[in-house]
Amino acid sequence: MPQLAVKHADGIAYRESEPSKVSDCWPAVCIHGWPQSSYMWRHLLPALASAGRRALAPDLPGFGDSPPDSSGTFERHVEAVERFHRQLELDRVVLVVHDTGGLIGLRWACDHPDAVCGLVITNTGFFPDIEWIEIAKTMRTPVQGEALVDSLSRAGFATLLGEASYGFDERALDEYWKGFADEVRRQGHLELYRSGDFEKLAPYESCLTHLALPTLLVWGAHDQFATPKMAERFHDEIPDSELRVFDDAGHFVWEDEPNGTTEAVIEFLARRIRVR
Repeated sequence: MPQLAVKHADGIAYRESEPSKVSDCWPAVCIHGWPQSSYMWRHLLPALASAGRRALAPDLPGFGDSPPDSSGTFERHVEAVERFHRQLELDRVVLVVHDTGGLIGLRWACDHPDAVCGLVITNTGFFPDIEWIEIAKTMRTPVQGEALVDSLSRAGFATLLGEASYGFDERALDEYWKGFADEVRRQGHLELYRSGDFEKLAPYESCLTHLALPTLLVWGAHDQFATPKMAERFHDEIPDSELRVFDDAGHFVWEDEPNGTTEAVIEFLARRIRVR
């Protein structure tokens, strides 16, 4: 599969696919989760462009080919999404999010409701009463977190992701391993999780309900981290949302079911969010 070139804008690396001719479709912006990068959208971006929609995916600071920011907190990542949106002079966008990218991207959407025309939410949470999974709890714990990220090797990283998904090949692992290339990037992972107090989401309760945007929920049935119950909760909260659950996929649904997930998004957008 041909690889998309990495571009740069205001210190943020990103991948982009553009339609072959001028389109009146709103563009899509895809926000990756931990510990991935824009490479996770390698199947979706060109498919969106083929369907007539400009598609962009940034590497959040410290991940992929983006240099680390001065801080790796959730708040700084939300600011990075807004900076990317401004730098690319985007208007309204379809926002696609996964994992921690949901906590970042959905917070940005709620803070900038006029910038979003639709949502695709996958394997994440956005509720103040949920709890971190065990690996996140370790990273949030002083000393234990440092020991984890400092000791992680490329082989250990492959094992960690392989336990959660059957879809990671060596190229994907190499791309995602960039986020652990040096001490500063590894420290950024700790800053991310240690800034992620779920009570900070309390002001955003009911935000997605009030936005009432066309929303597709895409989930892996075997997600042990953000379980399908989380998908049902989003489904209940967001008016007229649609839910697609992939029976053979886990948390990393885009790696496990690249064709099915891509087809689901293309079909949904064609029906629900077509033109400006």
